Amino acid sequence: MKHSLQQIAEAVNAHLQGDGSVEVRGVASIPSASPTDLVFVQDQKYLSAALGSAAAAVVTADFAPTSSSKPLLIAENPKLAFARAARLLYEKNGALQQGRIHGTAVVHASVRLAPGVLVDEHAVIADDTTVGENTRIGAGCCIGPAVTIGRECEIYPGVTIYAGTTLGAGVIVHAGAVLGSDGFGYVRDARTGRYEKFPQVGSLVIDDDVEIGANTTIDRGALDETRIGRGTKIDNLVHIGHNCRIGENVVIAAQAGLSGSIVIENDVVLGGQVGIGEHARVEQGVMLGGQGGVLPNKILRGKGVAFWGTPAQPLRQYLRQLAVLARLGKKG
Repeated sequence: MKHSLQQIAEAVNAHLQGDGSVEVRGVASIPSASPTDLVFVQDQKYLSAALGSAAAAVVTADFAPTSSSKPLLIAENPKLAFARAARLLYEKNGALQQGRIHGTAVVHASVRLAPGVLVDEHAVIADDTTVGENTRIGAGCCIGPAVTIGRECEIYPGVTIYAGTTLGAGVIVHAGAVLGSDGFGYVRDARTGRYEKFPQVGSLVIDDDVEIGANTTIDRGALDETRIGRGTKIDNLVHIGHNCRIGENVVIAAQAGLSGSIVIENDVVLGGQVGIGEHARVEQGVMLGGQGGVLPNKILRGKGVAFWGTPAQPLRQYLRQLAVLARLGKKG
């Protein structure tokens, strides 16, 4: 969708400098921008390149000149304003789209589809499921019985959602993700040495505005629920075990693995390949760097504190230990 710079400035709360009637259709990087694109500059050293590009306008900060060859959108956080502008430019029309069920899809007669739902090729939706308005179910998805999916969700091709799972509004689930599968829970019979399955009869609840990456797996609770809080963003190839409770606005990078019954509080950031043992707790605002490890039953606390290593410890302490090891290695 095309919008004028004046419309975009008002939508993202930016100060417009230049011709507000100029229209843009998309966003791009500085080297690849076309005359209908918007670009952004977070660092002053890239401003001249942006002004010299083919872009229609530049989102930047207050270090920009008072006059320039292009219209400018001056924002406190240019990257954030640019992201919001992109959402405006690429968002679906606010009016309800015309619903459609592809002829190859299999939708049980008891399924409740709100207006504007799209169901693509070879998708299967089982009985007693509810799908909210303007949601899209991608090709080859398998939606189990008694699933609830909120409005304006995007379920990409090949997603599997097990029975009884609940998704809020605006949830994005990328291709190949599996939601609500059984947790890894077994009881060993000491007499025979065999493992017998512990009941996995709980639920999975995913709150509004969560995004789940491709090929990520999130287990249902064993007896209670697994819950992913509002606004949390989960990268590709992440595993979250049963009974975990993930707070709001948490960020989890690729290949992280969470064992069962873990609590991750609001605003936590987990780097790539992080591993967390069962019954551990990561308190609000903690940042755990890539490949960091938290042992079972441990607690990480300290809002804004960065942790690293295995077992995870505050970054300064971790770096001091590395320095000591390096000195010892030289002495050897």
